[in-house]
Amino acid sequence: MTNPQNRLLFQISYPQVPIAGMDRLFPIHRIYCIGRNYVAHAQEMGVDPSKESPFFFQKPPDAVQVILSGVTVDHPYPSLTQNYHHEIELVVALQSGGRQISPEKALEHVYGYAVGLDMTRRDLKRALADQKKPWELGKSFDNAAPIGPIHPVSQIGHLTKGKIQLRVNGVVKQDADLSHMIWSVAIQISKLSEGFDLRAGDLIYTGTPENVGPVREGDVLEGYIEGLATLSLRIIPSPG
Repeated sequence: MTNPQNRLLFQISYPQVPIAGMDRLFPIHRIYCIGRNYVAHAQEMGVDPSKESPFFFQKPPDAVQVILSGVTVDHPYPSLTQNYHHEIELVVALQSGGRQISPEKALEHVYGYAVGLDMTRRDLKRALADQKKPWELGKSFDNAAPIGPIHPVSQIGHLTKGKIQLRVNGVVKQDADLSHMIWSVAIQISKLSEGFDLRAGDLIYTGTPENVGPVREGDVLEGYIEGLATLSLRIIPSPG
């Protein structure tokens, strides 16, 4: 029988994220992101969070930019934007999935956690949203989802509280606690499973605290979540 791999027109590589403390990699299936999951951030976006239900969008798996612990990685300023924003987030990595997962069972599907950034071309996102058009250009582009190593639950447990912070050039810009989330990780997994067949390899970016803001060429961003490896990147000029 012919090897199915030999029938492919060409080979492609699948995005992978390192696992902290192990010589193994976590393969990415999909990336889900929740919007406006901290009260103060929702308010700075001009929204009353008490009137909202959880909502999600996606980024392509190859939008990840892997940031190894202890290394500052160059991050190109993207094209088409004059207002590029940082958003620090806790990332959840799933080891299993399914549909109609209850909140009580949701955390059983979590493999581990990582520090991530939901980088945003804010001017494009706002303009498209104002026109009631899809805003993938504002959220889903190359390197739009930087991520640090994944820390297994077996080593660190589940993260329900702890400092989440972003510094730009050493100055604190975002500073909050994971307990400030409107919808917990368990609720997010449960809600997502109502509309999607969640699978091993899925990542969930769980929302950002207040004080998102612009970055410029030369800026160094440091993302920190208590109990996880720090993420560090430097904004460099667009490649063209």
